[in-house]
Amino acid sequence: MSDTQLRDDMALERTRLANERTALAYIRTALALFAAAAALLHFYPDSAALHLGVAALLIGGVVVSGFGLYRYVTVSRRLRQP
Repeated sequence: MSDTQLRDDMALERTRLANERTALAYIRTALALFAAAAALLHFYPDSAALHLGVAALLIGGVVVSGFGLYRYVTVSRRLRQP
């Protein structure tokens, strides 16, 4: 294997690992939003005004996780193309 080919292969592997780290960051952010919603419900169960905030946090978590999954899949497909 030539030196140039080895560098190209290692660069591709670094890019794949960066894509995985980015996807995990999206998942971590979505889980933090879900945890914040659960904490609000736990500490303020009778507050009807906060239920809108809880719904916003839950929707935000779903949107963030969906976008992260979409981005991960599209970048992975582009990396697999010759």
